[in-house]
Amino acid sequence: MKRIALLVMGSAIAWGQTTQTAPPPPSAQYLKARVYSAEEDSSVLKLYDGLRVCDVIDALDAVGLQGVTTMDRSIRPMWRDEQKFAHRIHGIALTLHLVPAQETSPKFASHAAERTWEAGGWEPPPELRVDGAPRGGYNGLIRPGTILVIDNQAVDNGVCGSNNSLAMMGRGVRGLVGNAICRDNDEMILTRVPVYQDPRLAPRGINQGRMWVESYNQPVVVGNVLVMPGDVINADSDGVAVVPRAKAEQVAEIARWIFEDDEVKRGKIYDSTGRTRDWTVQGHTQPPAPTEKPIHSAPVWQKK
Repeated sequence: MKRIALLVMGSAIAWGQTTQTAPPPPSAQYLKARVYSAEEDSSVLKLYDGLRVCDVIDALDAVGLQGVTTMDRSIRPMWRDEQKFAHRIHGIALTLHLVPAQETSPKFASHAAERTWEAGGWEPPPELRVDGAPRGGYNGLIRPGTILVIDNQAVDNGVCGSNNSLAMMGRGVRGLVGNAICRDNDEMILTRVPVYQDPRLAPRGINQGRMWVESYNQPVVVGNVLVMPGDVINADSDGVAVVPRAKAEQVAEIARWIFEDDEVKRGKIYDSTGRTRDWTVQGHTQPPAPTEKPIHSAPVWQKK
């Protein structure tokens, strides 16, 4: 009996040893960013040409994302063009996460020495500098159709201003979205750089070693919404909508139908009330005759 008991105990000890879990890794990244080609991004962006945020939000509702990916109302356009709606933007998210630095800027004997330091002497290394120059890092990922989405946790310290924002625009950035990202508001408005941020948090300082780039093209949170690299961003006076890339084509199809259906109906109201059609109402100069075929049919998702 003793031998049997020892055998049983030995088996139990051996079993316990084999089922012990390995120590966890020192760090882990669970949400993995996917890389998309320029061709893939361009194809998706065409689907969203002309769509309004309200159309996209309605489509997000239809696919089961009611209020899940619409940014907080605090994220607003810095300026509005009430004639041509030039503040409206849609593009592909390139994400950037900024954090407060754990060290302060050094003391300088002269302003000239400080300017040298600002040009690249602070940590992290120059390739992660927060500006529009092509220094590598996230800057090398900017391409036509990019919207830079910035999760900035640094206090009163921006990532862009009237200078580097124009450089970014020249390299393909369509606009910037974040909680607190841009200063030089007067010049930004004058040069029509589309910026969506919380006006209460609009920064006045810019860098001087007060913030670090924690990561780029990784998940970020702006306006209480998760943004993954490659997601589609739509922004206008109604706010900012984020379309998860996996649902981008489905959402675009539904939103397009909603948008075009609204155009037709609004056009008829313009005509019936004697209002001259403006550029937001396309189609016939007069309402189509009853014998004509319907201009729009219901999308696949709505057909029984």
